[in-house]
Amino acid sequence: MIMTHRWLSILEGCLLVALGIHLLNASNLLISGTAGLGLILQRMTDLSFGQLFFILNLPFYLLSFRFMGASFTFRTFVGVSLLSLLSELMRRYLAFDIAEPVMSSILGGVLVGFGLIILFRHQASLGGLSILSIFLERRFGIHASRTTLTADVLIVALAFTVFEPLQVLYSLLAFLCMSSVVGRYHRPPAWARAQHA
Repeated sequence: MIMTHRWLSILEGCLLVALGIHLLNASNLLISGTAGLGLILQRMTDLSFGQLFFILNLPFYLLSFRFMGASFTFRTFVGVSLLSLLSELMRRYLAFDIAEPVMSSILGGVLVGFGLIILFRHQASLGGLSILSIFLERRFGIHASRTTLTADVLIVALAFTVFEPLQVLYSLLAFLCMSSVVGRYHRPPAWARAQHA
């Protein structure tokens, strides 16, 4: 029963993230981390976001396996695969037409943030920089939101090479909404809080 609950929660988390990213992508906006890099690279290649996201995460499984273990790595692999698949399905069958980019950025950022919270609470991630943020939190007590915010700055800098400045500014609002959700609702596990008290 517990295992069923965990896998359903992981599916729900991936669904929220995929929906948020699809909303942002449809509005020509982006989000941070590995997903943001995928959204940038899809403008430079013939590959879709789902394909790029899956490929970009492959190197991070080694770090995950070494520092987070086989179970976490397997859950993360499933999460990444689900997000890639859901993104492909939404790209083909779900159309968004939101004229107001501020609304898209807020909704997209909040959806991604809550999706990540669900995954973190069930000891999974969406790979990439999420793995790095969880590793830093477990090893050094650095809150995941701090790592996410640092990655945001780098993604913004790269985004200016392929996005219009106004699109990047709207995307920054999505970054802030996502970071706010993660920062307010994510709680390190009890053993991590005790270790760094």
